[in-house]
Amino acid sequence: MSRKPAFARLLALLALTGACSRGTSVGSPSPTAASSPTSITSAASLLDAMRARYAGQWYRTLTFVQKTTYLNPQTGAPVRSETWYEALSLPGNLRIDQDLTRGNGVLFRGDTTYAFLGNKPQKPVADRNPLLLLGFDVYQQAASRSLTMLGDAHIDVTRFHEGMFEGRRVFVVGALAGDTASTQAWFDAERLLFVRQLERAPNGAMRDIRFASYLPAGGGWLATLVEVRVNGRLVFTEQYSDVKPDAPLDPRLFDPAHWSTAPHWAKP
Repeated sequence: MSRKPAFARLLALLALTGACSRGTSVGSPSPTAASSPTSITSAASLLDAMRARYAGQWYRTLTFVQKTTYLNPQTGAPVRSETWYEALSLPGNLRIDQDLTRGNGVLFRGDTTYAFLGNKPQKPVADRNPLLLLGFDVYQQAASRSLTMLGDAHIDVTRFHEGMFEGRRVFVVGALAGDTASTQAWFDAERLLFVRQLERAPNGAMRDIRFASYLPAGGGWLATLVEVRVNGRLVFTEQYSDVKPDAPLDPRLFDPAHWSTAPHWAKP
């Protein structure tokens, strides 16, 4: 398998979560957000608690329309906006249609990424979407599997500490206190939701990806905003509309052999 094309790598790092209108529920009544168990002292115990908290509640499918905005890192001004159509089937499947008319997009299926241009498949790449794991798959698969996948994503699961982020207590996996250079994932300690990833890019730049403004969605939650910063400057945002938890989806949507022929939720 070849190295991932640049645009597919961007999707792997950035594509997920976003917004309905802010402050508006996108699903059923709010899931219980009890205080986190005092026994969370490691990555393994955190993943166990996350899986147990929402067992049988978290949505298995999700569809949404995403407003994707690229910003000038120097001025913060929008450079361009695009509309993407996305569908999740958990665990492990994310389809992103960047252009429904032209057939451009990307499919994340387990540990393989498939890119399409003009409905034509490009060479598949052995890679996962780490944000799909951190924000979604952890609630629909065994904690032991999630722990292994975190290690595969270059997050050191032996490093763990508690901290504060935007006034809320968080658990941090992948770094010890004071370390902001290692690849790491941050989780809200009360709701047990992913809120931040720090990652060093191959060119040395530091990526800071944030899931923010969570709202109830079905029996789980959905971040209503994703922000991506590079070296401290905001460069990319995602906002969602038309969010549908537990939407009925044809399984062929997530089969690369049926990329252009499967019944599509966003097409009449």
